[in-house]
Amino acid sequence: LLKMNGWAGFAARIDWEAKLNGKEGQSLEEFLAVMLVWEVCLKELLVYPQMDYAWLQARLETEKNITKPEFSEAFATRLILQEAFDIANQRAIIEKINSQRALPGTKEKTDVQAVFCIDVRSELFRRNLEAANDRIETLGFAGFFAFPVKYVPLAHDEGVNQCPVLLSPSHTIKESAAEEQKVIKKRSLQAQLGVAWKSIKKGAISCFSFVSPLGLFFLPKLLSDALGLSRPVTHPDNQGLSKSEVEGKTIRLTQENWKDQVAGISLDDRIKMAASALRAMSLTENLAPIVLIVGHGSSTVNNPHATGLDCGACGGHSGEANAKVAAAVLNDPEVRIALRKIDIEIPSRTNFVPALHDTTTDNVTLFKTDDFLSQNDHVLDELKYALKLAGEASRKERASRMGISNGDIEKQILKRSKDWSQVRPEWGLAGCSSFIVAPRERTSQLSFGAKAFMHNYSWKKDKDFSVLELIMTAPMVVTSWINLQYFASTVDNKKFGSGNKTLHNVVGGVGVLEGFAGDLRVGLPWQSVHDGKNYQHEPHRLNVIIEAPVDEMSKILEKHGSIRQLCDNQWIYLFAMNEQGKVAYKYIGNLEWEVIG
Repeated sequence: LLKMNGWAGFAARIDWEAKLNGKEGQSLEEFLAVMLVWEVCLKELLVYPQMDYAWLQARLETEKNITKPEFSEAFATRLILQEAFDIANQRAIIEKINSQRALPGTKEKTDVQAVFCIDVRSELFRRNLEAANDRIETLGFAGFFAFPVKYVPLAHDEGVNQCPVLLSPSHTIKESAAEEQKVIKKRSLQAQLGVAWKSIKKGAISCFSFVSPLGLFFLPKLLSDALGLSRPVTHPDNQGLSKSEVEGKTIRLTQENWKDQVAGISLDDRIKMAASALRAMSLTENLAPIVLIVGHGSSTVNNPHATGLDCGACGGHSGEANAKVAAAVLNDPEVRIALRKIDIEIPSRTNFVPALHDTTTDNVTLFKTDDFLSQNDHVLDELKYALKLAGEASRKERASRMGISNGDIEKQILKRSKDWSQVRPEWGLAGCSSFIVAPRERTSQLSFGAKAFMHNYSWKKDKDFSVLELIMTAPMVVTSWINLQYFASTVDNKKFGSGNKTLHNVVGGVGVLEGFAGDLRVGLPWQSVHDGKNYQHEPHRLNVIIEAPVDEMSKILEKHGSIRQLCDNQWIYLFAMNEQGKVAYKYIGNLEWEVIG
């Protein structure tokens, strides 16, 4: 299985998804059986009398090499150096947090609360947004916003899971639009024509007649695409739709029968999901006039690794759908009336506005804001201006990391999103090394250089510590996965990464080969962690810093063995903040903590 690590991983994923749906999967065992039978066939067909002896010799030689003292010493030295490298990084992060001075006085009134995904790229944008307008408060929360749904786009027969892979979607939500049937018919027709056109271009015979008479007609488009003046292909979310139709897309919450299931969310479920989301976000009081729910996605072309730049909490998709569902549920008058009965008061002046942060361009799109103009027109205008300033500042900050220092920086950053030859449209989550779970004031004066996951959490509002348990068993695990993917792709890209991006060929829509044959490649391409001169991701294991009582964290570790294994075996370094916002304790394994001196 390790010899064919890529295809073995693909088979294991099929089994994983079957388990999530309450089924048993045997794809990995079947794949192993095929591999073993293939080797038996080769052994029977090869005429090689000395094979058994050669096999024994190779085995003995390997065992001898493994037990060599110099081999063990070299390996131990590398482990010590890696640990020293991690400790140095921890020291820098802890010193940064602990040296922060308390903010003087009280903050002015808050006009906008903007809830972003905990993604490291949001840290950069949140910091610049708060700097652009001090009446905007930002919060961090997992980008599916506690609404794990299956989302069915217009004219699609199947939906996609908009939630972390640890979860199964709880409801199916269909996309909607004005004149919906007309839009569906138009989009379906364009998709069918696209398939037919593609088959003509790639047909064994038709491709020759296609190129000769029609090739010249593609020259203007070819030139504009090559020069970055146009986008080679339409973004998949907007395929077959006009600009007005894209802007008019919405979601349908009302329940209806669809295929063999029910689409939509019942009122009772909306109330439960709304209460759960607001409590997890610590948004049960003092809500601002506008609460922005900001999902995130990316804009790239000719990029087989595009989903790696989208929202991990949304299953590798854009967070637009989750933001729209969350805002629709939380704006529902019946939901708000029911929430008052359980002591969650949403003021009548408060409106939840869905938005999408494009991490490649740092533009933020607001959806369906016309309904709120009459109540909050001045606040909305100031918000849009602040988002514009934050986008400009974020692009300038990212430009230095991309090696862009001359010319029109804005234009060069935006061009990368539609450049089909660009192997580094953005740096994604490269550099991720810490996950900070605390109130925003603990980090509001600090810059982590887009290398920290940031989750808002107030343990004093978490009476039974159920939110803490959720954070440690879901976002903490997912951020660890992301960190380890970047870690492994950096330390051994040959085995755990996917090699050279310029040589990739997409296979069946499930992965890439490097070249025309071989194993399915796993992990990230070299270009995602290295800029050609320097590493953009340094292999640090994840540092998780949580403001919560250590006794409560120990209880959660004791309850969840798999989480405890991650911490005890140092795949994750776990730290605790005290009530003064200082990193004061480090978890050392076996449910024990030490004081940080």
